[in-house]
Amino acid sequence: MAQEMTAPSAGQTNSTFPLWPDAAPGALGTAAKDIPTLTSFFPTNGTATGAAMVICPGGGYGGLAAHEGGDYARWLASRGVTGFVLKYRLGSDGYRYPVELEDVARAIRLVRARAGEWKLDPNRIGVMGSSAGGHLASMAMTHFDAGNTNATDAIERASSRPDVAVLCYPVITMGKFTHQGSKNNLLGRNAPAPLVEETSSELQVKKDSPPCFIWSTDADTTVPIENSLEFAAALRVAKVPFELHIYQKGPHGQGLGSTHYDPQKWLPWVAECGRWLKEQGFAQ
Repeated sequence: MAQEMTAPSAGQTNSTFPLWPDAAPGALGTAAKDIPTLTSFFPTNGTATGAAMVICPGGGYGGLAAHEGGDYARWLASRGVTGFVLKYRLGSDGYRYPVELEDVARAIRLVRARAGEWKLDPNRIGVMGSSAGGHLASMAMTHFDAGNTNATDAIERASSRPDVAVLCYPVITMGKFTHQGSKNNLLGRNAPAPLVEETSSELQVKKDSPPCFIWSTDADTTVPIENSLEFAAALRVAKVPFELHIYQKGPHGQGLGSTHYDPQKWLPWVAECGRWLKEQGFAQ
């Protein structure tokens, strides 16, 4: 079933539109769960920096955590960064890799291709993700391409490489330290070794992977900090700039610090990430 593409314009908030004007490649149906979308969060008029971030909520590839989507976008908008929250297809709905990667790559291409109409800089399009969404963002960092110059679809001609990445308590590996639920939802059970390697982002870092901000906590009992440590080590070997913060306390899934948007409860990483994004030329 064809979908009407309703593109937002600067100044709008919470405008939701599909990634593809028609059925998404590999769609299993036409229900909402089969239609990947972006929801835009534009900064207040006069405060935009021209940078944008595609945001991948966590949820173990089985759901999408609202506080790791819209709340992040609102915070970014307060710093002048336009946020686009990605509703990607899920393993719990029958979708397996590489569908999820195709969704985030398409999202980055779409924002870059339409940067002119949204008054964005096509060279300042980042990706951000938490938990399994952090894994998806890390795959966007490591499995990108320059676009298909022969494509009839202008969006497919755009690069899928993010210019920066922010990973919050991310799943990174599909190996020893993985989050098993995320792995099962993404790859299915008993995934073959080559597929495990392909989707273990610490093994896929490229020298032109983008600068990255990573944070997690030592107290996280859901996704071991080895995920963040091993990815940071791989970035260092490849000489990719990164900043890593490991906090002593705090459970998995904290988001900004509350499941409700409350600046009084924001965690220290929020200010640190805001400073880092400013240093990258993204945020105010």
